[in-house]
Amino acid sequence: MDSKFREIRTAQGPTKLLREREAYFRLMQQGFSNNQACLIVGVNSKTGRRWRNGRNADRKQKAAPPVRPVVPPSGPSRYLRGDERIYIADRLRERAAVRQIAAELDRSPSTISREIRRNRTAGTRGLGHCRPHAAQARAEARRPRPKPGKIGQNPELRAFVQDHLDLRWSPEQSCQALRAQFPDRPEMHVVHETVYQSLYVQGRGELRRETSPGRCGRGRTRRKPRRQAQQRQPRFRDPMMISERPAEAGDRAVPGHGEGDLIIGKDGASAIGTLVERSTRYVMLLHLPGGRGTELVRDALVETVRTLPAHLKRSLTRDHGVEIGRHREFTVATDIPVHFCDPAGPWQRGSNENTNGLLRQYFPKSTDLSVHTREDLDAVAAELNGRPRKTLGWETPAERLHRLLTA
Repeated sequence: MDSKFREIRTAQGPTKLLREREAYFRLMQQGFSNNQACLIVGVNSKTGRRWRNGRNADRKQKAAPPVRPVVPPSGPSRYLRGDERIYIADRLRERAAVRQIAAELDRSPSTISREIRRNRTAGTRGLGHCRPHAAQARAEARRPRPKPGKIGQNPELRAFVQDHLDLRWSPEQSCQALRAQFPDRPEMHVVHETVYQSLYVQGRGELRRETSPGRCGRGRTRRKPRRQAQQRQPRFRDPMMISERPAEAGDRAVPGHGEGDLIIGKDGASAIGTLVERSTRYVMLLHLPGGRGTELVRDALVETVRTLPAHLKRSLTRDHGVEIGRHREFTVATDIPVHFCDPAGPWQRGSNENTNGLLRQYFPKSTDLSVHTREDLDAVAAELNGRPRKTLGWETPAERLHRLLTA
């Protein structure tokens, strides 16, 4: 049979038969054999086999021009399909580059790279050869959900994480402790999102959340979205605002600048004062058994800061709560200036706000805080100051403060 495509019978080289190659692959997709397709197109059967199976590895030639695979009208799916895996395998045999294959399939290069890395034949060099049908079977076997989590499959890992959650460590603190205690055991390493998934994803049940209220972060059952704060006017006349605070307090390089606030109990009838040193995140708690009146808060603040060395008494940053109404008297008694955040700007006391959230693990909302003794508050503060902090390079506040005092 004479070819309908070869009008010029002279040699054109390995990359010149673009029209014939496209016609050859169309015939192959229609079910023709290699010999039949080559006869119709007008090329040698060895040429057709080279088009299908690639050239010899020792011949440093560029990949042949691509033949676009048949893509469904709906466009590419989220997962690679079987025909795409076959196309990837064919193009790899033709020595096509990963980015070239990705462009032809309208996929991300990383998708193609991961597919090759996961499913290439064991023992091959470089990208290797892919077995598309075996790759499709493995992909379908990996896809079903839900899957058993890493924590659920490792009893030792689960016990370690659960013990630290029971100590009110956060998931990230627990995961960092795993890496520090088991540096050479990757099976004991997880990221903190894995712990959150074990706690919150329905059907996992790998960690006891219901028996450990408040152990994980803020004790919430879901992530809480932020809301836009309402603008308010300063409560006090001519207060010293945070913009007037020394610049050294902003970068936390110099210790001695503190942040203060209250956590409120049931019906606003009781409170506990909080004081956090910005550089070390060291926490001190104010005992307020008689309430949160301005005189009581002033006296508790004065009593607490007098226990500090002079170089740790530089400034105090507060919100505009009414309980700090006698802030000028506090400054006269301690020589510590009080600066106020901008209205509706709690992030300007970020360390204190974070600490208040952690304290709710010990002092839940809507409970009577007046029942806690001075000894109770000291024990809670000691436990918080003994937790490693990511922002301190996984040192504890107590260790960082001790290093400052002994320097």
